[in-house]
Amino acid sequence: MLTLFQRLEAWFLRRSAILSHPRAPYYAALIVPLLLGLQSLLLGQDDGWDMRNYHLYNPYALLNGRLAIDFSPAGFQSYFNPLLDLPYYLLTRYAPAPLAGFVFGCLHGLNFIPLSMMARQLLPGRQRVALLLALAGCLGAGFLSELGNSMGDNLTALPLLWALALLLRHGAAASVRILLLAGLLMGAAAGLKLTNINYAVALCLALLVWPQAWWRRIGQAWWFGVGVLAGLATTAGYWWATMWRLYGNPLFPQFNDIFRSPLAAPLGVLDTDHLPRTLTEALFWPFIFTRDIARIAEVPLRQLIWPLLMLLLVAYAVRLLWCRYRTVSVTAAQTAPDMAGLPAARVLLVFVLLAYLIWLKLFSIYRYLVPLELLAPLLIWLLCHALMPAARAQRWAGWALAVCVLYTLPFVTWGHGGWTAQAFRAEAPQLAQPQASVVYMVRTPMAWLTRFFQPEVAFMAIGSGFPESPAYLQRLQAQAAARTGQHYVMLPAAVNIRQSGAERKLALARALGLTASAADCARLDGWLRKVRFQVEVQALAAEDVAASGQACTLVLQPQYRLDLAAEDAALQAEVQGHLAHYGLTLQPAGCRNYPAYVGTEAHPYRLCPVQRLP
Repeated sequence: MLTLFQRLEAWFLRRSAILSHPRAPYYAALIVPLLLGLQSLLLGQDDGWDMRNYHLYNPYALLNGRLAIDFSPAGFQSYFNPLLDLPYYLLTRYAPAPLAGFVFGCLHGLNFIPLSMMARQLLPGRQRVALLLALAGCLGAGFLSELGNSMGDNLTALPLLWALALLLRHGAAASVRILLLAGLLMGAAAGLKLTNINYAVALCLALLVWPQAWWRRIGQAWWFGVGVLAGLATTAGYWWATMWRLYGNPLFPQFNDIFRSPLAAPLGVLDTDHLPRTLTEALFWPFIFTRDIARIAEVPLRQLIWPLLMLLLVAYAVRLLWCRYRTVSVTAAQTAPDMAGLPAARVLLVFVLLAYLIWLKLFSIYRYLVPLELLAPLLIWLLCHALMPAARAQRWAGWALAVCVLYTLPFVTWGHGGWTAQAFRAEAPQLAQPQASVVYMVRTPMAWLTRFFQPEVAFMAIGSGFPESPAYLQRLQAQAAARTGQHYVMLPAAVNIRQSGAERKLALARALGLTASAADCARLDGWLRKVRFQVEVQALAAEDVAASGQACTLVLQPQYRLDLAAEDAALQAEVQGHLAHYGLTLQPAGCRNYPAYVGTEAHPYRLCPVQRLP
């Protein structure tokens, strides 16, 4: 009698048999990106913190010459290379928001193509398995959390994986042209997002593993490195030159402990909060961050693939050492799991290992692991087959990867709102003297709002995390003093994030006809007392009933209501003390609230006039 697992395996093999069709890779290369584009539509409008902070502001500043007007309204991220964010900015500015979300989901889904190419090369004759492994790579927690959004890790993974696929395909026989092209792609990815530089270093070193003469290994690494430099120059050269010309630091304000620009404190400005604290933690890091994902991510990602991969790598290393350095039989020596027949697999293994170790030392931030997460299922399959007989390896790897994929569900993201035709909306006052006005920003992320103001208005961040130096403050104060019009401070206005949920529930209740009469309202009240959806029924006054044709409405339960006016007043009092450090004082009587939206999500802001202290 077949066991449950055997029946499930047989069912899955029947259902996936179509993937063995000769044209399946071509159909999959079209269908998978389209499906991921549709998934991006289901997720909704990107409403992440980074997007509201600098992913919109930086390309806006680039296209509108804001470097000469503003001072770091998005903190130190104001000076990141804006080229990566330009496509998202242009799409959301000039195309319907859902179309932009779909296009970016499809672009991210294109990672499936180089993944499937590498898998089919390393698993000849196993096309179905190769396609499934590529699909499993696209179902990782980190990749899905950024699907369709503007953070850039999924997008820059695309040229990175193509570089790796090119080199694995051509192997030790790769020509100078192929090496330069692969380097160009890898360098372009690193130039667009500098956190990809560890992958360039890792792949350059991994090329030394090819089984060929040492001088050819050095030559391949050399030409690849030349391509990387060309790629860096292509996507980041202009921006680095601009930063050097304006601020004396091509990576301003980062690494200012090296470049010593007078306009920033001599600090590295690197995020070290996520790094392992001890050597023991570093050794067991995948197990530690899987148990407590907050150590390396700001959202509660669910993943099991990294502990599994580490266990297999350790087992592979132990068995390899045993077979090579212990007295073993001839048969054992011949079957030592050194992947000798798969030099491309060895290069992949070394690349992943080196990239992980560099990531561990420099960043230890999960979203920077997306390229390796995409490759992890393929590597797990290869390691299982290096450690076990083929039949057992297939079963163990298949079930382990299935569990890893299912464990990520339901996956979390970095923030989304509902779709509207226009991605970003905000009201802004028409200032009487915009060319003489300044808006100070003391909270992030608010830089996305700058584009809704008159273009002559200057935005200056104070105390927002930028590594200010005396020279920076002197220049900021001089430019602010030259603007003799009214100055303001921009603050986030208090908002109850549960209110939008209550409004959606009210809309659903009205659509179902549950608020039209007193009897309907009583029935709805009875249901809500059982399920407790954070809302309760409130009867409408007679005049409201006549005006709306509804007998009741839904409001938040008392424990979920907030005193927004009191929260605004508390924030103003806190900021008042902060402004005094810069010789400014806030005038509460002049504060005004303005609506702003990312999709359907409200992000209102408060604009208050300020004066210079005597």
